[in-house]
Amino acid sequence: MKHIIVPIDFSKESVNGLRLAITFANKFNCDIQMVYVQKYPTDLTPGGFDEEHKSAEKKFEELVAEYSPKMLESANLTYIVKKGKIYREVVNQAHAFENSVIICSTHGASGFEEFFIGSNAFRIISATDNPVITIRHGSMPRDIQKIVLPIDITTDTRQKVPVTAEVARAFNAEVHVIGVATLQTDEIDLKLNAYIKQVCNYLKERDIRFQTASLRGDNITDITIEYALDVNADMVSIMTEQNIALSDFVLGSYAQQMLSKSPIPVLSVTPKEISISGSFITQGGGH
Repeated sequence: MKHIIVPIDFSKESVNGLRLAITFANKFNCDIQMVYVQKYPTDLTPGGFDEEHKSAEKKFEELVAEYSPKMLESANLTYIVKKGKIYREVVNQAHAFENSVIICSTHGASGFEEFFIGSNAFRIISATDNPVITIRHGSMPRDIQKIVLPIDITTDTRQKVPVTAEVARAFNAEVHVIGVATLQTDEIDLKLNAYIKQVCNYLKERDIRFQTASLRGDNITDITIEYALDVNADMVSIMTEQNIALSDFVLGSYAQQMLSKSPIPVLSVTPKEISISGSFITQGGGH
């Protein structure tokens, strides 16, 4: 993690994304760039677009003055005002930097509320291969001490392990590797146990503390969140499932439910074909 992108609409909720980003930036010693996106003018009065731009810059300067002292001296807090579709410009900005992460609130209370709530929030995650950390109202952790890592029987489920391990090492956090399934059969148990063993070996090789558990239930999202709350976890790490329909981005139901329901921050990793340390070679969508 070298750079963090934070979408901002200047609501209290969106600034929570900045506060969480600073927590991460101080552990990874990386820079933060805040992004405000103006929608192209359609019904604005003449000059209104320029006034909005100036107003955004003024508010950004206030945020820089308030939050820069909370960052390491070697790290920078900057901002940019862009124009266009919000999710697309945020993603483009993230792609402009190497090894970047997007951290944002899923709730907003301004005129750009639709960005933070509903399908547009999911579009950011769906439109990028970069990891995205989302935070809901009232879920601000002071530290990341425990991370819940749900593992299912899909081949992609392990792709989130390296990113999760990177976060765990930076925070010296404990990872809870939980096998999750809606059914309990010998075949499912065999595959889950094999995946969990592989994940635990990966963590052990990197001196990352971990615990394991096995969960069964009708709704994987619900049992994952219930477990996370029971152990006082600070983050849940998931894979997204992506479908493209009618030229739009739609996340799979598991990711949508987790982002909508989780009372603690969610780290979302997009599945892609990768090979890590001769292990996790996967392709497709998983949790």
